[in-house]
Amino acid sequence: MQDKVLDAMKKAGKPVNVGDIVKLSGLERVEVEKAFASLKKESLIVSPVRCKWEPAKK
Repeated sequence: MQDKVLDAMKKAGKPVNVGDIVKLSGLERVEVEKAFASLKKESLIVSPVRCKWEPAKK
């Protein structure tokens, strides 16, 4: 699930929110929210703008 969310973020090419990922990926909102929570915990996504997220640069 996390991989699909990260791929959708990379395809968007800009900071996105949960709703954007739902539209881009076709996944359920609940699944995307869970993926966001675990990605945040693992520091795999960062928030450059309030309420918007993008993949962390390594």
